[in-house]
Amino acid sequence: MPRRMGRPGLVGTMARTAVIAGTASAVVGSSQQKAAAQHQAQAQAQATQAELAQLQAERAAADQQAAIDAAVAQQLAAQAAAAAPVAAAPPPPPAAPAAAGGDDTMAKLQQLAEMKTNGLLSDAEFTAMKSKLLGM
Repeated sequence: MPRRMGRPGLVGTMARTAVIAGTASAVVGSSQQKAAAQHQAQAQAQATQAELAQLQAERAAADQQAAIDAAVAQQLAAQAAAAAPVAAAPPPPPAAPAAAGGDDTMAKLQQLAEMKTNGLLSDAEFTAMKSKLLGM
């Protein structure tokens, strides 16, 4: 059979159409895959940003709570310090001066120890007065 010249036959036209349709399908599928990948990447980035914002908000709330706690602790300490001198018993009358300076210091330390034992001084007050007496 001799080859026909001119327009392609029915089979040739169908083959060409199939190749064109297949190529178009491949191109569309590829572009859809790229769009889906981009969409997924954007969704992942948004999720990461939302997580980061949530963590930052939690951190800010924790910092704010810590600042409030510190302020409350300072206020309670100030109130306790202001109330402590009022609640404490008046200081004991000064002891008669002794002949030697070392004996006088010992007598004062013994008085402080007695006051602490009787509950007139707290541990912190006792330590402060003892340091003052010993010149520390």
